[in-house]
Amino acid sequence: MAATGQVLAGTSERTDAGYTGVLPDERWAEEVRHLARERDAVLLAHNYQLPEIQDVADHTGDSLALSRIAAESSASTIVFCGVHFMAETAKILSPDKTVLIPDERAGCSLADSITAEQLREWKAQHPGAVVVSYVNTTADVKAETDICCTSSNAVDVVRSIPADREVLFCPDQFLGAHVRRATGRENLHVWAGECHVHAGINGPELASRAAENPDADLFIHPECGCATSALYLAGEGTLPEERVKILSTGGMLDAARETGAKSVLVATEVGMLHQLRRAAPEIDFRAVNDRASCRYMKMITPAALLRCLRDGADEVDVPADVAERARGSVERMIAIGKPGGGE
Repeated sequence: MAATGQVLAGTSERTDAGYTGVLPDERWAEEVRHLARERDAVLLAHNYQLPEIQDVADHTGDSLALSRIAAESSASTIVFCGVHFMAETAKILSPDKTVLIPDERAGCSLADSITAEQLREWKAQHPGAVVVSYVNTTADVKAETDICCTSSNAVDVVRSIPADREVLFCPDQFLGAHVRRATGRENLHVWAGECHVHAGINGPELASRAAENPDADLFIHPECGCATSALYLAGEGTLPEERVKILSTGGMLDAARETGAKSVLVATEVGMLHQLRRAAPEIDFRAVNDRASCRYMKMITPAALLRCLRDGADEVDVPADVAERARGSVERMIAIGKPGGGE
């Protein structure tokens, strides 16, 4: 087994797009599992990861569900195949465990769309407001937050806040618009952030694909730029209302197992198709936009994972005071609605 690892590791190269040069064959998978056992590590993979990373992982899912699995695991090391804020969340919930991410450069455009300083300035403009932050934020932002949310429980979180309290919702403007629409809340202020991948899945594109596939269900992530358009089209009768489903990634998997449709158009990052096809192989799942691929998620390559396990790189840490404050906002989220369904 050691010889296999030496051969694979010898071909790894660092590029701006990630570590390359390793073939994800069965020898690679065996070496990854062997090294994980040696390091007493649990391997977690987000739904948007490369298929081979998902297949070798011990658990695949959304970021919050994986962080909760990590906290409950007996493993001393967590290897989080996802983007940086996800590994931070795992560290927040598992402060005594070692948390590794295969490439620390794997960031997130949505998490980067608001900083802790910007949030503090926004709070100063609205004294007394309750801050609700999407779980797709940095640890520093979570530490400035009253309560976090996922896309599956965001509506429930906001409804739990007294009606006379102002709410600051950050950072995703499309999820915020969905929450405002669902709650009818006028004192909900929404930060103008976005995920560059989901924002790029637009309304005209969705309408065109739906017209080409009149019998398909539509699974739409609320971060998508097309979410509002889809609900408008359904309300106008252009699309059958029962076909339009606004869902978190976890909700998509549940719906895939329950739908009677033969085909489904999926509006989210294309990595999700792998899990959907595994959950319901008899259904034809197609991306609304097959270019909706997150380059940060795809930085977690087979070579990066192998390097991570062999070298113990890259470790993620969160300062104790920040982690303690952030943990409170995450735990308050977990107590409301359905946070396990994830982002």
